[in-house]
Amino acid sequence: MGFSTRAVHAGEEPCPTTGAHVTPIYQTSTFVLAGKIPRYFYTRHGNPTHAVLEEKMKILEGGGSALATASGMAALLTVMLTSLEKGDKVLSSEAIYGGTYNMLKFLLPKFGVEPIFIDMRDPANVKRTLDQETKVRIVFFETPANPTLDIIDIEKISRVARDAGADVVVDNTLMTPYYQRPLELGADIVVYSATKYLSGHGDTLGGIVVGKEEFITEARRILAVTGSVISPFNAWLIIRGLKTLSVRMEKHSENAMKVARFLDSHPKVRRVLYPGLSTHPQYKLARQQMRGFGGMVAFEIDGDTGDVYEVLEGLKLCRCAVSLGDVSTLIEHPASMTHRSIPEEERVRIGITEGLMRISVGIEDADDVIADLNQALSLLS
Repeated sequence: MGFSTRAVHAGEEPCPTTGAHVTPIYQTSTFVLAGKIPRYFYTRHGNPTHAVLEEKMKILEGGGSALATASGMAALLTVMLTSLEKGDKVLSSEAIYGGTYNMLKFLLPKFGVEPIFIDMRDPANVKRTLDQETKVRIVFFETPANPTLDIIDIEKISRVARDAGADVVVDNTLMTPYYQRPLELGADIVVYSATKYLSGHGDTLGGIVVGKEEFITEARRILAVTGSVISPFNAWLIIRGLKTLSVRMEKHSENAMKVARFLDSHPKVRRVLYPGLSTHPQYKLARQQMRGFGGMVAFEIDGDTGDVYEVLEGLKLCRCAVSLGDVSTLIEHPASMTHRSIPEEERVRIGITEGLMRISVGIEDADDVIADLNQALSLLS
């Protein structure tokens, strides 16, 4: 069956008790035991609503099994705790979400895990580092990267990592399984902030891990210990969001292309970063490993933080907020918001300048988004 059909139907059957067509919300902490331990006994260890979400994501991603968590950060932390031991190392791309950077840079070293940050746009850098370093257990990256939209070659890096005995973990939040399928390109594990496009409406938190069944079984045990489980209601909201994922992603992508082209021609904009523009440094690679280009655009104005805030405060339709993947258009300033914890020298080196803004283009009429951006940019002297 096609992707949209699977997104609507995978993992779901009518309720065996009531015949309800829509998956019920099993809003309970505890299940009654009748003489033996059934499949469900306590929601921290599993819940029927969780199970539907996990089965749907397993099928959409093409993995062996899936695990739902309380947030995207909980998903990534669960992967790290499942895979790593004291003395191990994580090789990470430089351009990553600020919260992920904090986890790798400040939290994992408390448990004896060393992070190594490199530029992964060239797979040769990964091979060179793996040849020099021992005990690298995980190679982690986002592609496209947040917020620079760098594209990383999943297939080539997976091959290099496999030869070195490391697992490849890909954060696929910006593309979703509709536009990019890392497991099919050789990755071992895929993580998501389901808060973003998978849910799609800015009204819930959640995370997803997809990988081999043996790994997910162990990850589920770790998740039960840490307690970073998703609520049944939030799982239900993500199930609902997934049913419209394909139509939303098509509209996000269509709008983002129009916005990117507008910004690329604007005299107040220095540069635009969008994988769908032929000017993107990795445009060819993006076309190879992605089915579409998504709804995220980054652009840089010739100015400082004060100029950026002048634009942000002048917007009327687009809303200044740090999340993404919402049906509404959201815009933020990475240097002072999502990526402020990264030292300035590092931010600038990887392209997160004071003048850089990240826009998550929604599903409104593109002309209205463009008009709002145009009038806000006109405020710059």
